[in-house]
Amino acid sequence: MKRFALAGNPNCGKTTLFNALTGSTAHVGNWPGVTVDKKTGQYKKLDETVEIVDLPGIYSLSPYTPEEIVSRNYILDEAPDCVINIVDATNLERNLYLTTQILEIDVPVVIALNMTDIVSKNGDKLNKDELSKKLGVPVVEISALKDYNIDALMKVADEASKAPRKGNLILNSEDPLYHLVNDCRIAIEYRGIKNPLFHAVKLVELDEIEAKDHEDLIPMVEEFKKTFSNDTFGTDFEAYIADARYQYISKNFANVYEKAQTGEKEEKTKSDKIDRVMTHRIWGLPLFIVIMFFIFHFTFAEDLFYLNAWFGVEIHNEGFINFLTGMGYEGEPLAGIPSLGVFLQNWMGWFSGHFIAGFQWICSGFQEYGDVAAEAASATWYGSLICDGILNGLDAVCSFIPQIMLLFLFIAILEDTGYMARIAFILDRAFRKFGLSGKAFIPMLTGFGCSVPAIMATRTLENEVEKNRTIRLMTCFSCGAKAPIWGLLAAVATYAGFGYGDVFVFTIYLGGIVLAIILAIFMRVFTKDTYVSPFIMELPQYHLPQPRNVGAHLWEKLKHYVIKAATIIAASLVVIWFLQTFGIENGGWAMVENMDNSFIAYIGKALQYIFYPCGWAIGADGWKHTVSSITGLVAKENVVGTMALFFNNGVEEGMEETIQFTSYGLYSFAIFNLLTFPCFAAIATAKAEQTKKEFLKTLGFWFGISYGLSALVYWLGALWAVAWWAGMIVTLALVAFLVFAAYFVVKRNKKASSIVALEA
Repeated sequence: MKRFALAGNPNCGKTTLFNALTGSTAHVGNWPGVTVDKKTGQYKKLDETVEIVDLPGIYSLSPYTPEEIVSRNYILDEAPDCVINIVDATNLERNLYLTTQILEIDVPVVIALNMTDIVSKNGDKLNKDELSKKLGVPVVEISALKDYNIDALMKVADEASKAPRKGNLILNSEDPLYHLVNDCRIAIEYRGIKNPLFHAVKLVELDEIEAKDHEDLIPMVEEFKKTFSNDTFGTDFEAYIADARYQYISKNFANVYEKAQTGEKEEKTKSDKIDRVMTHRIWGLPLFIVIMFFIFHFTFAEDLFYLNAWFGVEIHNEGFINFLTGMGYEGEPLAGIPSLGVFLQNWMGWFSGHFIAGFQWICSGFQEYGDVAAEAASATWYGSLICDGILNGLDAVCSFIPQIMLLFLFIAILEDTGYMARIAFILDRAFRKFGLSGKAFIPMLTGFGCSVPAIMATRTLENEVEKNRTIRLMTCFSCGAKAPIWGLLAAVATYAGFGYGDVFVFTIYLGGIVLAIILAIFMRVFTKDTYVSPFIMELPQYHLPQPRNVGAHLWEKLKHYVIKAATIIAASLVVIWFLQTFGIENGGWAMVENMDNSFIAYIGKALQYIFYPCGWAIGADGWKHTVSSITGLVAKENVVGTMALFFNNGVEEGMEETIQFTSYGLYSFAIFNLLTFPCFAAIATAKAEQTKKEFLKTLGFWFGISYGLSALVYWLGALWAVAWWAGMIVTLALVAFLVFAAYFVVKRNKKASSIVALEA
């Protein structure tokens, strides 16, 4: 089977092309760091099936980042049959820098000139034949986003793969370094090493990897340096060659791309015009907050646009109420209109409720459908296991699938349009002064999907201190597995005196970002570290989201969620059901009628005392909250599944009505589950990315912060409830302390920056 590698800059459309070629569900992102490792798929439209390898997005083949090393090693060591170099046609000069390095390798190369539809739309002209002639390799115009010319690209790549190709050098014979590179190439070639030209160029640059592999050839380079001096770069050969690449590109390809004449002042693109508002230094952050609020409002609001709260809108028609609530008419008018997320969840609950009722009817021996069958099924161990244990737990987890998918739909749209890249830019500009860079925020924002790839993405951070800090702050960004918890607590909020589930969830997500900043400030206060990673990021042009990309993203999330529910969560629920159902009652071991006599009650009541300071562990149901939080270590969805086993009283009454929380107890419980240890998979990933000492510190940080802040929120809320004036005083004192800490960090960062500037 042939292997074609896709290589290109971040945001050039490489992963979009990969999806178009393979039908893969690989996640398409708009920032560097998403594709940490290579992804593979198959293209089956040629005579022979081709394996497509999606390499990380990189700007060069120098070993400065893990992505560059992965791509470089794959092309050099794995020897693909062809490298398809995706080049953004709208940014030709920058993209061709990587191309000049790839062309130095002895591998067939085809240039995929992407986004040519945008070039035409802008009225610009691009001579692909001239480009192909000067590069010496085939060039194919494509649009990965619109599937234009994709199959033609593969046919050209297939033809190119049939003939070997020798690397070529951009330096001409008159260049002072030409002969040095050639001498190094001959020496390396004599040793039987493949791709000698590429290795020779890197050796002359004193590339870290090449210098280590060919230490005996370094004196040749050093000796040449004694006879060489450049007015601009001195003897810095790496900078000299980099400049030579750009001069080569500017000299040879300036006439390949012709911009449309727009008068004396170049016309701003639509993306530029939109960015004047969306990335505005004042309005950019508030707009981001407004967008996020509407996302959570459409997903979790029981009262859409607050029609009932603000205008007193009520619905009295029974048929309409049944339609909006999933056959939930109970003889009372409906207060307002539910959001799309709540509407879909209501009908999911109706479907799953009848699905469980069907199993109860079967397990009861076909007794009267409904409460009679449910009671009879629960009387037998197998009926209780299937209906009360597995199905009720999975129902609680899966009933939130519509809301979770809707939430991911909005996020996928933000990513596919190019706005998510702007979020990293906005946050970098806003929070760099507090010691957090956009480069660190990229993995954190990835954490809204899943903590595992987010923690892996911290490999892009070259500073170990910043990497460890980012991993510790990762729990502040709620992963997708925690979404069912917020869905449940949003419903509970209606009965806990808070009232607005959408606002509750919004404050959890936004509060997590704010909390990450606050914690980062305190990390700076108690350390001498003032380093903030430099952040360079290309903002892709805005474009309409592509249904295929968004659909692939949602399908991947749904598939992962269902598989997880059918395996890890189901197995956990069986164990929890056994501990909940059996215990010591009436002097012997048996199925218990009173849950307080079950094995899990004994375990929960013993652990309950540990969490008393957090507030939500107090009371008759405190041990249930404790056990639910602990089971979330296996998978966060288990929190909801476990609470369903404890609090779900059947189809007629939802568990959100039986879970008792005060408003501040609700926030305390949410904060603990947001910040505490993530799932086992994320913990294992953190262990692999950190040293043993740093990993133990991370575990201590996760538990300490979640426990401490949960307790603080509960008792501060209780103080407000008892004496609002006392709560106000304590709150203002805390705010003043935070402001002072932030001022201290900003002042120290400015001082450090001034010292660096003076040294420079």
